[in-house]
Amino acid sequence: MILNRRRFLETAAVTTLGVAAAALLLDPRFGFVAAAAAQAPSADELAVAGPLGENVEGKDDAPVTIIEYASMTCGHCAVFAAETFPKLKEKYIDAGKVRFVLREFPLDPLAAAGFMLARCAGQDKFFPVVDALFAKQKEWAYSNDPVAGLQNISKQFGFSQESFESCLTNQEMLDGVNWVRQRGAEKFGVNSTPTFFINGKIHRGAIKFEDLEKILEPLLKA
Repeated sequence: MILNRRRFLETAAVTTLGVAAAALLLDPRFGFVAAAAAQAPSADELAVAGPLGENVEGKDDAPVTIIEYASMTCGHCAVFAAETFPKLKEKYIDAGKVRFVLREFPLDPLAAAGFMLARCAGQDKFFPVVDALFAKQKEWAYSNDPVAGLQNISKQFGFSQESFESCLTNQEMLDGVNWVRQRGAEKFGVNSTPTFFINGKIHRGAIKFEDLEKILEPLLKA
């Protein structure tokens, strides 16, 4: 079970992260997201990057753009990252056919913390950190001490105790993550993860590679 806000506060309070960082992460905007009455977004609206910039794999001029809204504590997102994304990258992204954008849609404070660490690691390490967090999701998101689990993973990417705490108490970083999440919910009707926009058309839920191919091939032939 994903840790709730109270449990996260109790856990973080007894770690080196401390109550201050926990309080920062416990933003009231996290939690259940009601479905927004959003119309189909325009390409221009979808293309707007958040204040922290986009995290992109692939060429800017690729004929197909996939935007994924994900949560670091989402099990289906982890499955997509492990089983579908590597094949997508090999066949379509690396071949210049697909541009892939990953956007933050944290469903809880732990997910926000994971994204903040990926951002703080630097643009060249964003996807490696995300991959590591998804691959080891059960070791931190579902553990009795999730903050310690996050910190252990962060050490693999050069975080010290000081830089770890500094990242998770960075209000500007948290605000940037929140901006992406809120815009996804209010403007585009995102209310669950993973949610994909493939050349502007919404697809909800994890997609198997075989099903993704059936979506991509007609777009590439158009």
